[in-house]
Amino acid sequence: MNQATPNSLIQASIEAARQRTIGFLEGLQAPGLPRGVMRISHAHDPARWPGVLLPGSYNGVMALDLIGGLDGYSAGERADLAGWLHHSRRPDGIFRIVGMADGDVFKKPDPVETWGYIDFHVTNYCLGAVQAVLPDSRPVLDFVQPWLDPLRLEAWLSRRDLRDPWQEGNNIVNLGSFLLLVVAHGSADEQQSARHALDLMFAWHDRLQEPSTGFWGVGQATDPVRLLHAMAGSMHNFHLWYAMGRPLPNQERAIDYALSRAPTVDSACIDVDLVDLLVHGAMMTGHRRDDIRRWLRDLLPGLIAFQNPDGGFPDVHEGLRRQDGWVRGYEEPQGVSNTFATWFRWIAIAMIADHLWPGWRTWHFRRMVGIGYRRDPSP
Repeated sequence: MNQATPNSLIQASIEAARQRTIGFLEGLQAPGLPRGVMRISHAHDPARWPGVLLPGSYNGVMALDLIGGLDGYSAGERADLAGWLHHSRRPDGIFRIVGMADGDVFKKPDPVETWGYIDFHVTNYCLGAVQAVLPDSRPVLDFVQPWLDPLRLEAWLSRRDLRDPWQEGNNIVNLGSFLLLVVAHGSADEQQSARHALDLMFAWHDRLQEPSTGFWGVGQATDPVRLLHAMAGSMHNFHLWYAMGRPLPNQERAIDYALSRAPTVDSACIDVDLVDLLVHGAMMTGHRRDDIRRWLRDLLPGLIAFQNPDGGFPDVHEGLRRQDGWVRGYEEPQGVSNTFATWFRWIAIAMIADHLWPGWRTWHFRRMVGIGYRRDPSP
Protein backbone atom coordinates (compact mmCIF):
# COMPACT_ATOMS: atom_id res chain seq x y z
CA MET A 1 0.00 0.00 0.00
CA ASN A 2 1.12 3.55 -0.76
CA GLN A 3 -0.33 7.02 -1.29
CA ALA A 4 -2.15 5.73 -4.38
CA THR A 5 -3.84 2.84 -2.53
CA PRO A 6 -7.61 3.43 -2.39
CA ASN A 7 -8.89 4.42 1.05
CA SER A 8 -11.38 1.57 0.97
CA LEU A 9 -8.59 -1.02 0.76
CA ILE A 10 -6.68 0.52 3.67
CA GLN A 11 -9.85 0.70 5.74
CA ALA A 12 -10.64 -2.93 4.98
CA SER A 13 -7.15 -3.94 6.14
CA ILE A 14 -7.64 -2.00 9.38
CA GLU A 15 -10.99 -3.68 10.00
CA ALA A 16 -9.54 -7.13 9.38
CA ALA A 17 -6.64 -6.37 11.72
CA ARG A 18 -9.09 -5.11 14.36
CA GLN A 19 -11.07 -8.34 14.30
CA ARG A 20 -7.89 -10.41 14.58
CA THR A 21 -6.75 -8.36 17.58
CA ILE A 22 -10.06 -8.82 19.39
CA GLY A 23 -9.61 -12.56 18.95
CA PHE A 24 -6.03 -12.38 20.20
CA LEU A 25 -7.00 -10.47 23.34
CA GLU A 26 -9.93 -12.77 24.07
CA GLY A 27 -7.53 -15.69 23.78
CA LEU A 28 -5.44 -14.27 26.65
CA GLN A 29 -8.32 -14.63 29.12
CA ALA A 30 -7.05 -15.91 32.48
CA PRO A 31 -8.95 -19.07 33.48
CA GLY A 32 -11.25 -18.77 36.48
CA LEU A 33 -11.06 -14.97 36.69
CA PRO A 34 -13.52 -12.26 35.57
CA ARG A 35 -13.90 -11.67 31.87
CA GLY A 36 -11.20 -9.24 30.72
CA VAL A 37 -8.48 -10.40 33.13
CA MET A 38 -5.67 -11.28 30.73
CA ARG A 39 -2.24 -12.75 30.54
CA ILE A 40 0.19 -10.23 29.11
CA SER A 41 1.09 -12.63 26.29
CA HIS A 42 0.86 -16.31 25.39
CA ALA A 43 4.34 -16.66 26.93
CA HIS A 44 3.08 -15.52 30.34
CA ASP A 45 2.61 -18.21 33.02
CA PRO A 46 0.17 -16.67 35.55
CA ALA A 47 0.85 -19.39 38.11
CA ARG A 48 4.49 -18.28 38.29
CA TRP A 49 3.85 -14.57 37.70
CA PRO A 50 0.37 -13.74 39.04
CA GLY A 51 1.19 -10.05 39.40
CA VAL A 52 1.72 -9.69 35.65
CA LEU A 53 -2.00 -10.24 35.18
CA LEU A 54 -2.45 -6.61 36.26
CA PRO A 55 -0.44 -4.99 33.42
CA GLY A 56 -1.69 -7.69 31.09
CA SER A 57 -5.22 -6.65 31.94
CA TYR A 58 -4.93 -2.87 32.09
CA ASN A 59 -3.17 -2.78 28.73
CA GLY A 60 -5.55 -5.31 27.21
CA VAL A 61 -8.69 -3.65 28.56
CA MET A 62 -7.71 -0.26 27.17
CA ALA A 63 -6.85 -1.85 23.83
CA LEU A 64 -10.25 -3.55 23.72
CA ASP A 65 -11.99 -0.33 24.67
CA LEU A 66 -10.20 1.59 21.92
CA ILE A 67 -11.18 -0.81 19.14
CA GLY A 68 -14.69 -1.64 20.33
CA GLY A 69 -13.99 -4.97 21.97
CA LEU A 70 -15.64 -4.02 25.26
CA ASP A 71 -18.97 -3.26 23.61
CA GLY A 72 -20.33 -6.74 24.32
CA TYR A 73 -19.50 -6.74 28.03
CA SER A 74 -22.53 -6.81 30.30
CA ALA A 75 -22.93 -4.50 33.29
CA GLY A 76 -22.15 -7.42 35.60
CA GLU A 77 -19.00 -8.36 33.70
CA ARG A 78 -17.82 -4.77 33.81
CA ALA A 79 -18.42 -4.56 37.56
CA ASP A 80 -16.59 -7.83 38.17
CA LEU A 81 -13.62 -6.72 36.07
CA ALA A 82 -13.41 -3.36 37.84
CA GLY A 83 -13.61 -5.16 41.17
CA TRP A 84 -10.71 -7.43 40.19
CA LEU A 85 -8.60 -4.40 39.20
CA HIS A 86 -9.40 -2.72 42.50
CA HIS A 87 -7.97 -5.69 44.42
CA SER A 88 -4.54 -4.24 43.51
CA ARG A 89 -5.38 -0.80 44.95
CA ARG A 90 -4.10 0.35 48.32
CA PRO A 91 -6.39 2.39 50.61
CA ASP A 92 -4.80 5.67 49.44
CA GLY A 93 -5.60 4.88 45.78
CA ILE A 94 -2.19 3.70 44.56
CA PHE A 95 -2.19 0.49 42.49
CA ARG A 96 0.69 -1.98 42.87
CA ILE A 97 1.77 -5.08 40.93
CA VAL A 98 1.97 -8.14 43.18
CA GLY A 99 5.52 -9.47 43.40
CA MET A 100 7.43 -6.24 42.86
CA ALA A 101 9.94 -5.83 45.69
CA ASP A 102 12.55 -3.24 46.68
CA GLY A 103 15.53 -5.25 45.48
CA ASP A 104 14.01 -5.96 42.07
CA VAL A 105 13.04 -2.48 40.87
CA PHE A 106 15.06 0.46 39.57
CA LYS A 107 14.41 3.73 37.80
CA LYS A 108 16.73 6.03 39.78
CA PRO A 109 19.35 5.52 42.52
CA ASP A 110 16.92 6.97 45.06
CA PRO A 111 14.41 4.20 45.91
CA VAL A 112 11.77 6.80 46.76
CA GLU A 113 12.03 8.16 43.21
CA THR A 114 11.98 4.64 41.79
CA TRP A 115 8.78 3.70 43.60
CA GLY A 116 7.28 7.11 42.87
CA TYR A 117 7.73 6.53 39.13
CA ILE A 118 6.40 2.96 39.23
CA ASP A 119 3.43 3.81 41.46
CA PHE A 120 2.41 6.77 39.31
CA HIS A 121 2.75 4.77 36.08
CA VAL A 122 0.85 1.68 37.21
CA THR A 123 -1.84 3.81 38.87
CA ASN A 124 -2.37 5.97 35.79
CA TYR A 125 -2.91 2.90 33.63
CA CYS A 126 -5.10 1.12 36.17
CA LEU A 127 -7.31 4.19 36.54
CA GLY A 128 -7.55 4.35 32.75
CA ALA A 129 -8.66 0.73 32.59
CA VAL A 130 -11.25 1.19 35.35
CA GLN A 131 -12.54 4.29 33.57
CA ALA A 132 -12.84 2.31 30.33
CA VAL A 133 -14.91 -0.37 32.08
CA LEU A 134 -16.94 1.93 34.39
CA PRO A 135 -16.81 5.47 32.95
CA ASP A 136 -18.72 6.98 35.87
CA SER A 137 -16.59 5.43 38.63
CA ARG A 138 -15.09 7.79 41.22
CA PRO A 139 -11.36 7.21 41.81
CA VAL A 140 -9.67 7.20 45.21
CA LEU A 141 -7.13 10.04 45.07
CA ASP A 142 -5.92 10.38 48.66
CA PHE A 143 -2.33 9.80 47.50
CA VAL A 144 -2.44 13.07 45.52
CA GLN A 145 -2.90 15.23 48.63
CA PRO A 146 0.84 15.94 49.21
CA TRP A 147 1.17 17.45 45.71
CA LEU A 148 -1.60 19.93 46.43
CA ASP A 149 0.87 21.67 48.75
CA PRO A 150 2.72 24.26 46.59
CA LEU A 151 5.98 23.90 48.51
CA ARG A 152 5.94 20.12 48.18
CA LEU A 153 5.11 20.34 44.47
CA GLU A 154 7.82 22.92 43.72
CA ALA A 155 10.39 20.81 45.58
CA TRP A 156 9.33 17.77 43.54
CA LEU A 157 9.55 19.71 40.28
CA SER A 158 13.05 20.93 41.20
CA ARG A 159 14.19 17.29 41.37
CA ARG A 160 13.06 16.41 37.82
CA ASP A 161 16.20 15.37 35.98
CA LEU A 162 16.00 16.56 32.38
CA ARG A 163 19.01 14.49 31.44
CA ASP A 164 16.34 11.78 31.17
CA PRO A 165 13.34 13.63 29.76
CA TRP A 166 11.60 10.42 28.66
CA GLN A 167 11.38 9.16 32.23
CA GLU A 168 10.45 12.57 33.59
CA GLY A 169 7.81 13.05 30.93
CA ASN A 170 6.03 10.04 32.37
CA ASN A 171 6.35 11.43 35.89
CA ILE A 172 4.94 14.78 34.80
CA VAL A 173 1.98 13.53 32.79
CA ASN A 174 1.02 11.01 35.44
CA LEU A 175 0.93 13.61 38.21
CA GLY A 176 -0.88 15.99 35.87
CA SER A 177 -3.48 13.31 35.13
CA PHE A 178 -4.12 12.85 38.85
CA LEU A 179 -4.44 16.59 39.41
CA LEU A 180 -6.99 16.77 36.59
CA LEU A 181 -8.94 13.97 38.27
CA VAL A 182 -8.93 15.98 41.51
CA VAL A 183 -10.31 18.94 39.54
CA ALA A 184 -13.09 16.65 38.27
CA HIS A 185 -13.86 14.76 41.48
CA GLY A 186 -12.43 16.63 44.49
CA SER A 187 -14.02 19.00 46.97
CA ALA A 188 -14.16 22.72 46.12
CA ASP A 189 -10.98 23.38 48.13
CA GLU A 190 -9.20 20.42 46.54
CA GLN A 191 -10.22 21.55 43.07
CA GLN A 192 -8.83 25.03 43.71
CA SER A 193 -5.56 23.58 45.03
CA ALA A 194 -5.27 21.23 42.06
CA ARG A 195 -5.78 24.09 39.59
CA HIS A 196 -3.05 26.07 41.35
CA ALA A 197 -0.77 23.02 41.22
CA LEU A 198 -1.34 22.73 37.48
CA ASP A 199 -0.51 26.43 37.07
CA LEU A 200 2.79 25.81 38.88
CA MET A 201 3.52 22.91 36.54
CA PHE A 202 2.88 25.06 33.48
CA ALA A 203 5.17 27.79 34.86
CA TRP A 204 7.92 25.21 35.41
CA HIS A 205 7.57 24.04 31.82
CA ASP A 206 7.61 27.60 30.47
CA ARG A 207 10.96 28.25 32.16
CA LEU A 208 12.66 25.13 30.84
CA GLN A 209 11.30 24.44 27.34
CA GLU A 210 13.86 24.55 24.53
CA PRO A 211 12.29 26.98 22.00
CA SER A 212 14.22 25.65 19.00
CA THR A 213 12.59 22.21 19.35
CA GLY A 214 9.57 22.69 21.61
CA PHE A 215 10.88 19.91 23.86
CA TRP A 216 12.34 19.55 27.34
CA GLY A 217 15.69 17.82 27.83
CA VAL A 218 19.41 18.38 28.20
CA GLY A 219 21.75 18.08 25.21
CA GLN A 220 19.15 18.08 22.44
CA ALA A 221 21.40 20.04 20.08
CA THR A 222 24.40 17.76 20.54
CA ASP A 223 23.06 14.22 20.23
CA PRO A 224 20.29 12.83 17.97
CA VAL A 225 19.43 10.14 20.55
CA ARG A 226 18.96 12.78 23.24
CA LEU A 227 16.77 14.75 20.87
CA LEU A 228 14.66 11.67 20.14
CA HIS A 229 14.27 10.98 23.87
CA ALA A 230 13.37 14.63 24.45
CA MET A 231 10.59 14.26 21.89
CA ALA A 232 9.34 11.02 23.47
CA GLY A 233 9.25 12.55 26.93
CA SER A 234 7.82 15.89 25.88
CA MET A 235 4.94 14.32 23.98
CA HIS A 236 3.63 13.15 27.36
CA ASN A 237 3.86 16.64 28.81
CA PHE A 238 2.00 18.07 25.81
CA HIS A 239 -1.16 16.27 26.96
CA LEU A 240 -1.60 18.80 29.76
CA TRP A 241 -1.87 21.60 27.19
CA TYR A 242 -4.29 19.62 25.05
CA ALA A 243 -6.53 18.71 27.97
CA MET A 244 -6.69 22.23 29.33
CA GLY A 245 -7.06 23.95 25.96
CA ARG A 246 -3.90 26.02 26.32
CA PRO A 247 -1.82 27.08 23.30
CA LEU A 248 1.35 24.99 23.28
CA PRO A 249 4.48 27.16 22.88
CA ASN A 250 6.77 26.25 19.99
CA GLN A 251 4.46 23.50 18.78
CA GLU A 252 5.46 24.14 15.17
CA ARG A 253 9.10 23.26 15.96
CA ALA A 254 7.99 19.95 17.49
CA ILE A 255 5.99 19.21 14.34
CA ASP A 256 9.04 19.98 12.18
CA TYR A 257 11.12 17.48 14.14
CA ALA A 258 8.52 14.73 13.89
CA LEU A 259 8.24 15.24 10.15
CA SER A 260 12.04 15.01 9.84
CA ARG A 261 11.80 11.39 10.98
CA ALA A 262 11.23 8.74 8.32
CA PRO A 263 7.65 7.35 8.39
CA THR A 264 8.87 3.83 9.15
CA VAL A 265 7.99 1.49 12.00
CA ASP A 266 10.12 1.81 15.14
CA SER A 267 9.31 0.73 18.69
CA ALA A 268 5.71 0.83 19.87
CA CYS A 269 6.55 3.81 22.13
CA ILE A 270 8.35 5.91 19.53
CA ASP A 271 5.68 5.29 16.90
CA VAL A 272 2.77 6.28 19.13
CA ASP A 273 4.66 9.35 20.37
CA LEU A 274 5.28 10.66 16.84
CA VAL A 275 1.74 9.93 15.70
CA ASP A 276 0.22 11.57 18.78
CA LEU A 277 2.41 14.64 18.32
CA LEU A 278 1.47 15.04 14.66
CA VAL A 279 -2.24 14.33 15.00
CA HIS A 280 -2.61 16.86 17.80
CA GLY A 281 -0.30 19.27 15.97
CA ALA A 282 -2.54 19.18 12.89
CA MET A 283 -5.58 19.71 15.08
CA MET A 284 -4.20 22.66 17.02
CA THR A 285 -2.15 24.51 14.39
CA GLY A 286 -2.24 25.19 10.68
CA HIS A 287 1.41 24.22 10.39
CA ARG A 288 2.28 21.82 7.54
CA ARG A 289 -1.05 20.02 7.62
CA ASP A 290 -0.61 18.50 4.16
CA ASP A 291 2.85 17.21 5.11
CA ILE A 292 1.42 15.72 8.30
CA ARG A 293 -1.34 13.96 6.38
CA ARG A 294 1.15 12.46 3.90
CA TRP A 295 3.52 11.34 6.68
CA LEU A 296 0.74 9.63 8.61
CA ARG A 297 -0.62 7.90 5.50
CA ASP A 298 2.87 6.67 4.63
CA LEU A 299 3.35 5.18 8.11
CA LEU A 300 -0.04 3.49 8.36
CA PRO A 301 0.57 0.45 6.07
CA GLY A 302 3.75 -0.42 7.96
CA LEU A 303 1.94 -0.31 11.28
CA ILE A 304 -0.80 -2.61 10.01
CA ALA A 305 1.73 -5.01 8.50
CA PHE A 306 3.57 -5.22 11.84
CA GLN A 307 0.72 -7.32 13.24
CA ASN A 308 1.72 -10.88 14.12
CA PRO A 309 -0.24 -13.83 12.67
CA ASP A 310 -1.89 -14.41 16.07
CA GLY A 311 -3.59 -11.00 15.83
CA GLY A 312 -1.46 -9.24 18.44
CA PHE A 313 1.41 -6.84 17.97
CA PRO A 314 5.01 -6.94 19.19
CA ASP A 315 7.01 -4.00 20.48
CA VAL A 316 10.19 -4.75 18.50
CA HIS A 317 11.71 -8.00 17.26
CA GLU A 318 14.98 -8.27 19.16
CA GLY A 319 15.95 -8.45 22.81
CA LEU A 320 13.93 -8.96 25.99
CA ARG A 321 10.86 -7.06 27.16
CA ARG A 322 10.34 -6.26 30.86
CA GLN A 323 7.74 -4.42 32.87
CA ASP A 324 8.88 -0.80 33.20
CA GLY A 325 11.03 -0.49 36.33
CA TRP A 326 10.94 -4.20 37.21
CA VAL A 327 14.55 -4.91 36.23
CA ARG A 328 14.72 -8.28 38.01
CA GLY A 329 11.20 -9.46 37.39
CA TYR A 330 9.09 -10.88 34.61
CA GLU A 331 10.65 -10.92 31.15
CA GLU A 332 9.78 -12.39 27.76
CA PRO A 333 11.32 -12.35 24.28
CA GLN A 334 10.68 -9.34 22.10
CA GLY A 335 8.74 -10.20 18.98
CA VAL A 336 6.05 -11.94 21.02
CA SER A 337 2.60 -10.36 20.78
CA ASN A 338 1.69 -8.74 24.09
CA THR A 339 -1.06 -6.51 25.43
CA PHE A 340 1.26 -3.52 25.97
CA ALA A 341 2.49 -3.32 22.37
CA THR A 342 -0.91 -4.27 20.98
CA TRP A 343 -2.55 -1.37 22.79
CA PHE A 344 0.16 1.14 21.85
CA ARG A 345 0.16 0.16 18.19
CA TRP A 346 -3.62 0.36 17.98
CA ILE A 347 -3.48 3.86 19.46
CA ALA A 348 -1.21 4.88 16.58
CA ILE A 349 -3.36 3.17 13.95
CA ALA A 350 -6.60 4.58 15.38
CA MET A 351 -5.24 8.12 15.66
CA ILE A 352 -4.08 8.06 12.06
CA ALA A 353 -7.38 6.60 10.84
CA ASP A 354 -9.38 9.12 12.85
CA HIS A 355 -7.31 11.95 11.38
CA LEU A 356 -7.47 10.74 7.78
CA TRP A 357 -11.13 9.69 7.80
CA PRO A 358 -13.05 11.47 10.56
CA GLY A 359 -16.25 9.64 11.39
CA TRP A 360 -15.32 6.50 9.42
CA ARG A 361 -15.63 4.42 12.60
CA THR A 362 -15.93 5.06 16.32
CA TRP A 363 -12.68 4.82 18.25
CA HIS A 364 -12.93 4.96 22.04
CA PHE A 365 -9.86 7.00 22.85
CA ARG A 366 -8.74 7.27 26.43
CA ARG A 367 -10.58 9.80 28.59
CA MET A 368 -7.75 10.77 30.97
CA VAL A 369 -4.40 12.16 29.86
CA GLY A 370 -1.55 9.76 29.25
CA ILE A 371 -0.80 7.36 26.43
CA GLY A 372 -3.98 6.80 24.44
CA TYR A 373 -5.54 10.19 25.21
CA ARG A 374 -6.98 12.03 22.21
CA ARG A 375 -8.33 15.53 22.55
CA ASP A 376 -11.87 15.75 21.24
CA PRO A 377 -11.49 17.22 17.73
CA SER A 378 -14.99 18.69 17.70
CA PRO A 379 -15.22 22.48 18.24
